[in-house]
Amino acid sequence: MTTAMTAGRIAALLGLLVAGTATGLAGWLVVDLWFPAGLLLAVLALLGLFLGARIALGGGLGVGVAAAGWFLSYVLLGVPRAEGDFLLGSSGMGMYAYLLGGSAVAVICATMRGPVEPPVSASKSGG
Repeated sequence: MTTAMTAGRIAALLGLLVAGTATGLAGWLVVDLWFPAGLLLAVLALLGLFLGARIALGGGLGVGVAAAGWFLSYVLLGVPRAEGDFLLGSSGMGMYAYLLGGSAVAVICATMRGPVEPPVSASKSGG
């Protein structure tokens, strides 16, 4: 099922891109600040963002755009600057766990079936 790209839908996608970037920045700060609990808090924030994007737009496109914003901020904050240092330091395993957990949550939210979609029947032909 495809939906037309209206101005409201494009604005929602741009908003999700910005929200994903802000969530990625906040997650990076929280994971470095409070490592064990901060990691859980950051991944739960991503779950809320991705699930909300899925529900708001009714499909995986919203999750993909929010995940792109999150990953963009993750990459930009992790790239060394010209001076040779990082904008934000990483605490080793915490940042890899944040990347893996966020990616897993994004894939789960993008591929899940919603209550809007009817169950698949074995009697229907696929072609």
